[in-house]
Amino acid sequence: MVKKTKKETAQGSQEYPETQPEENTAGDDNNTIETLMQQFQEKEKEAAENYDKYVRAVAELENYKKRAARDRADSLKYGQENLIKDILPLMDSLDRAMAHACKSNDFEAFKSGLQLLQNQLSSCLGKQGVEPIEAAGLDFDPNVHEAVLQVESPDHGHNKVVQEFEKGYMLNGRLLRPSRVSVCRLPAKQDAH
Repeated sequence: MVKKTKKETAQGSQEYPETQPEENTAGDDNNTIETLMQQFQEKEKEAAENYDKYVRAVAELENYKKRAARDRADSLKYGQENLIKDILPLMDSLDRAMAHACKSNDFEAFKSGLQLLQNQLSSCLGKQGVEPIEAAGLDFDPNVHEAVLQVESPDHGHNKVVQEFEKGYMLNGRLLRPSRVSVCRLPAKQDAH
């Protein structure tokens, strides 16, 4: 047997350090794992709730799109309902006027009946926001008047509307149809010879 020197013994002890017994951390690890599992389950539940909310929101959006498309189609299909309801009494009046005209030879009564129908129609159009454009005797306005003819007239000023051939209309402040008019121009100066 070989005897080891002090130096070798000291070196040997350095090569194999003594390990201290470890404390029992298994209990702490189990608590940490349980806590993490609990947090994981809570997050899974929260994710499932968020996914459910997402699916519901997508379904609501799709339903809204379908409802909006249906409402748009209905408004196009039935949008003129109020106008038609306002015109129906006018049709009734026309029917009565035609029946009366066939039985009677009174032209004045027929004329007054037509005037009544015209007033009724003007009132109906006014309810819908339709307003006639005034033209005769006013300055020509290319925004609301369409010049069909130019006439020379000493009785009217230059660029004044002389005659209205077709009445123009505005719908809620927007041009629906321009007035078709004749416009006055100054008479051409004749050369003196």
